Amino acid sequence: MLPMISQLVIAVTGFVAAFFLMYGLKRMSSPATAASGIRVAGVGMLAAVIAAFLYCFNVDVAAQPHLFVNLGLAIAAMAIGGSIAWWSGKTVKMTAMPEMVAIYNGMGGGAAAAIAGVELFGARANGTTQLIVTLFGALIGAVSLSGSVIAWAKLGRILKAPLQFRGQQLLNVAVILATLAVGAAIVVAVVGGPALLPLPGLIALFFGCALVFGILLTLPIGGADMPVVISIYNAATGVAVGLEGYVLQNPALMIAGMVVGAAGTLLTVLMAQAMNRTVFNVLFKHFGAAKGKKASKITGEEKPVQASDAAIDMRYAKSVIIVPGYGLAVSQGQQKLYDFVKLLIAAGVSVKFAIHPVAGRMPGQMDVLLAEAGVPYDMIVQLADINDQFATTDVALVIGANDVVNPAARSDKTSPIYGMPILNADKAKKTYVIKRGQGKGYSGVVNGLFYAPDTFMVYGDAAAVLGQMIEAVKGLGAAAA
Repeated sequence: MLPMISQLVIAVTGFVAAFFLMYGLKRMSSPATAASGIRVAGVGMLAAVIAAFLYCFNVDVAAQPHLFVNLGLAIAAMAIGGSIAWWSGKTVKMTAMPEMVAIYNGMGGGAAAAIAGVELFGARANGTTQLIVTLFGALIGAVSLSGSVIAWAKLGRILKAPLQFRGQQLLNVAVILATLAVGAAIVVAVVGGPALLPLPGLIALFFGCALVFGILLTLPIGGADMPVVISIYNAATGVAVGLEGYVLQNPALMIAGMVVGAAGTLLTVLMAQAMNRTVFNVLFKHFGAAKGKKASKITGEEKPVQASDAAIDMRYAKSVIIVPGYGLAVSQGQQKLYDFVKLLIAAGVSVKFAIHPVAGRMPGQMDVLLAEAGVPYDMIVQLADINDQFATTDVALVIGANDVVNPAARSDKTSPIYGMPILNADKAKKTYVIKRGQGKGYSGVVNGLFYAPDTFMVYGDAAAVLGQMIEAVKGLGAAAA
């Protein structure tokens, strides 16, 4: 009777885990409910862990004498991993959030690959179908692991430039074909056919080839494509987890993995569309690769102004649209920005924030940054909903953004970003740009907006410049008093 009850409890717990994971993901679709969505999904993950431990207690202890030793190791691993995750989550800087997301994606893929490894080395994958599913989960998980590590290194500027060489795509094709061939050899060996190597050697070679393919696939991709790459590997991790859930006959893993895989795939497509690219183009065409065309010459010059002059101009404007970018995150100036905005609103200025889907280094980074400062959600407007409003706006304030406001995307067919939807900051009556220096954006493309007749540059760290703007506006009030 006890095993029957245990099976029922396990099934119900798995269902509860799947429900909370899906409901949490649904709540993450809105900035207003995203924080609670993360907590709900956390409850779902806790239920999944409980279901896994209940499964362990439902087996025949006599048949598995090392059960309690393994349980002890699992609890110790959870304690260590949970402590590291808690500490890193509490201490990570907002600018390092993309790197953290990338490495956590990799850990998820690595976990799926590890489950597959246990099944393969322990000869637990019974039947051809189960074996093939296990191998595909292992392949996707291993690629996600090594690819995410490279993405992490690129985002952290440990790897500062894409690695591209002649014949690279042919090498990638050769490696993935070799990986699939080794996988086929494993299937043949398990079902009783001839084996070129001992089975453990074939399995190790399979994992090695998969890890190498993930590295080779990610090394040539430029920094401007990293938001899409993160999303791709997020989807891959979900698919790998779902496949291994099938192998383990774990409904919670299957449902959670497939939901994450589907959501990640949709996000990847949307991100690629926001850059006017295809996923294939991101992975295999290399952003900014030479096209044999000379870039159009930019005329004019950058016109620097003082922060106080820009602040006073915005104080007496009727409407201001703010375009935040990665430079705002680097300076940690989001709170000062909102303090400045509150002064403008108190003076009767209409203020909105314009968000580009690929602003920053990962999907949604600007939304999170503004939410952290307490900016009301109804002030945050996405590209499609706000672009037409720039033409009737007095001032556009661009803070640390570059490629997402570059007019070359609309007009210069020789530019590597041509066709990418951008925020129409150049169509505002006047534009101010807060920027640390005269360097190019993450894509390495010169921005013609900075040289436009109605654009003025405020050089300096965003947080420091915003502090000066706050003092300038407050000074006006003090003078009037």
